[in-house]
Amino acid sequence: MSTLHRALRNRLTVAGAAVVMLLFLVAVLAPEISPYDPAEIDAAEVLMPPSTAHLLGTDGLGRDVLSRMIYGSRVSLLVGFVSVGIAVLIGVPLGAVAGYFGGIVDTVIMRLVDIMLCFPSFFLILAVIAVLEQSIWNIMIVIGVTSWMGVCRLVRAEFLSLRERDFMVAARGLGQSPWKIIFFHGLPNAMAPVFVAVILGVASAILVESSLSFLGIGVPPPAPSWGNILTEGKATIEVAWWMSVYPGMAILLTVLGYNLLGEGLRDVLDPRLREER
Repeated sequence: MSTLHRALRNRLTVAGAAVVMLLFLVAVLAPEISPYDPAEIDAAEVLMPPSTAHLLGTDGLGRDVLSRMIYGSRVSLLVGFVSVGIAVLIGVPLGAVAGYFGGIVDTVIMRLVDIMLCFPSFFLILAVIAVLEQSIWNIMIVIGVTSWMGVCRLVRAEFLSLRERDFMVAARGLGQSPWKIIFFHGLPNAMAPVFVAVILGVASAILVESSLSFLGIGVPPPAPSWGNILTEGKATIEVAWWMSVYPGMAILLTVLGYNLLGEGLRDVLDPRLREER
């Protein structure tokens, strides 16, 4: 049975993929499907409840909440994929080198990982963001730089089991350089768990960005973000419940979708889990 066939038969994978694909389409087609300009202010329609004119109501400046949420999905995708990409670029090479060479190289890299893991990630991000200029690019970089340790440990564990396999031993016997063995023989066989970790990491990055924006140190206004929409709704929750409910539901469904997709792919790609089932 092919990997694609197993994925299509896995309900978690299909459900998660449907949510992720929907979010992707909404972000890509935002200018076409958004009913209003997300920055358009209308003083005559401040805090209007959901209606046919504004399906999810308006905020304290009369801006359409649905339009801001649609454009906010772009921020979520950008932060998720760029920050996880940075984490992968750091964690994969370090984990591969640590697992392949072992010895003092492994010890030094793993101690660096241990030091990074000693700091609570969210509070470390808060401290760095408070010092840097508030911008979406700084947020993505900081999230990526503080979340590579899990990927590094995954890749290291894979290389510890791969380096004594016949194809790796044969490559060394043929006189190939360690770097060629790592990147052309080892990494292609170690990326399955990393792929799952990347998908789960996107969900975590989106949640962190939403939390930072909710605290007022994330994506700077007037750029729309689900987190800063929630912040605006906090002050008016008694009279404008829709500003808190709908962005919260969007964050919940997005994170749930990525987690379902990641867990489903883990079941599909890990042969040990398939044998247990």
